[in-house]
Amino acid sequence: MWRPPRRLPRPLRRAAATGPGRRLLLSTPIFYANGPPHIGHLYSALLADALLRHRRLRAAGPARLCTGTDEHGLKIQQAAAAAGTSPAELCERVSGLFRQALTQAGVGYTDFTRTSEPRHQRAVRHFWGALRDGGVLYKGSYEGWYCTPEESFLPESQLAEGTDAQGRPCKVSLETGHEVHWTKEENYMFRLSAFRDPLQNWLRDNPRAIFPDPFYQCVLRWLDEDLPDLSVSRERNRLQWGIPVPSDPTQTIYVWVDALVNYLSVVGYPESHGAWWPAVHHVVGKDILKFHALYWPALLLAAGLEPPERILVHSHWTVRGQKMSKSLGNVVDPSVCMGQYGVDGFRYFLLRQGVPERDCDYYDEKVVKLVNSELADALGGLLNRSTAPSINPSNTYPCFSEPCFPKVLDSREARGTGRACAEDYRLVAAVASLPVQVDSYFEGFQIYRALECIAQCVRQTNGFFQRHRPWKLDRRDAVEQLWLDTILHVTLECLRVYGTLLQPVVPHMADKLLSRLAVRPGERRLSGLTFLARYDGKSCPFEGRQLGPDTGILFHRLGKLETMKKRKQEAQVPDKQLL
Repeated sequence: MWRPPRRLPRPLRRAAATGPGRRLLLSTPIFYANGPPHIGHLYSALLADALLRHRRLRAAGPARLCTGTDEHGLKIQQAAAAAGTSPAELCERVSGLFRQALTQAGVGYTDFTRTSEPRHQRAVRHFWGALRDGGVLYKGSYEGWYCTPEESFLPESQLAEGTDAQGRPCKVSLETGHEVHWTKEENYMFRLSAFRDPLQNWLRDNPRAIFPDPFYQCVLRWLDEDLPDLSVSRERNRLQWGIPVPSDPTQTIYVWVDALVNYLSVVGYPESHGAWWPAVHHVVGKDILKFHALYWPALLLAAGLEPPERILVHSHWTVRGQKMSKSLGNVVDPSVCMGQYGVDGFRYFLLRQGVPERDCDYYDEKVVKLVNSELADALGGLLNRSTAPSINPSNTYPCFSEPCFPKVLDSREARGTGRACAEDYRLVAAVASLPVQVDSYFEGFQIYRALECIAQCVRQTNGFFQRHRPWKLDRRDAVEQLWLDTILHVTLECLRVYGTLLQPVVPHMADKLLSRLAVRPGERRLSGLTFLARYDGKSCPFEGRQLGPDTGILFHRLGKLETMKKRKQEAQVPDKQLL
């Protein structure tokens, strides 16, 4: 019987794979091209995009972001037939919709892969050959419950009793509710059962390979259960829309094997992938965790390649507590939402409210309340008040007065020396530690917590501004003028930090804020970001600088929900028209 080694091989890694300046490939799943995008797709892409932008602002080394569309499989073959078109025409249209939605959302992907492309198909054929040559494939008769929407066979433990469209009893997927059908055919099988030990060793040696931890623990539990061999092809007479098995025209390569290889084809497999692989972080939804955390690493090991460095997993979006479903008519169109709430407004909402470990709920009122409160009122209002001509008639970055705000060793022991009070010192300490906190949360795939910290500091800064009422100070009094300038200096320094840290999430709004503060492009990196240098007795390059031109309201408050809902309904296009 064929057996893989119990321990993983440890090939020499390239220098670029570790340490400062190393390369990194971020990836989203490639999205299935049987229907238009929804907010779940966009959420995956925004997480990856924010991680990419954050990395670039840290000047951490070359990075790429790949995405694309998965264009093969029985589901697409059936969807095309139902729409009265060919699979190729359907994929062309739907792939265009995904490109359009991602571009509209400002997702800065560097590569867009379509599995119908020749370069990808060549990579898949080579990968199949590596599996075949490694002795991990065999032909056998396979039967079981097949779920077409999920493109996978499901064991009895993942099934439940349900009813079909005609109300007749049937078997359904326990997780998704999709109907399954008993299928028996002769396929190529992959010896997945032989990879239990290598996969367990990989995960124990790399406890952060799958993150957050609940998903890591979930995969370990799967590995303690039965791990049957995997069907990796379908009979060609059942599935024509796919890549034929090399040297066997009666079989089509299983759509998930085909799709997973996109992560290799995008970096030049089989010739030049070594420059990037395995320094790869996959961002995936929890519904496809098994494919990415069990099947994909096993397939890679069988082909003589290392598993990806990290798999970052997120949960789903529900709508008013219900799963998104065409039958319920509650699928949320991201393009409509971006038109309604603004691109940055909707980006902020998804990344601020999305918690990877648990499902998140969407409804219009929540978006309006959040972005009005945190973007329009708290952040936008603070910028508007601190740069208003009535308070800052010279339109400059005012000077900081050390006698007004003297340095203390411990903000917790500050008793209000000078004109500053204890809360002011707590604000300075909070904002000074913010860049490190935010960096840590991005590295830990907790972007929502980074945004929570920023929002809390913005609230503290508004409290600082309100507490000292600079509009009440008499600038004709030299002492009062010093304190007024110091209040404005501290406020603008806080705003500069917030604008810099928010660039990965709301790039256009952050640019608008930083431009108003006259922060030049070369001064916007996270690496070397300083705060309130004058408080530490150092020079501040912004002090005395003329502010940038007034860029208007930072973020317009969203209007009445009833009006917005009407506009949303008018903008929506039925799925059938899109296809």
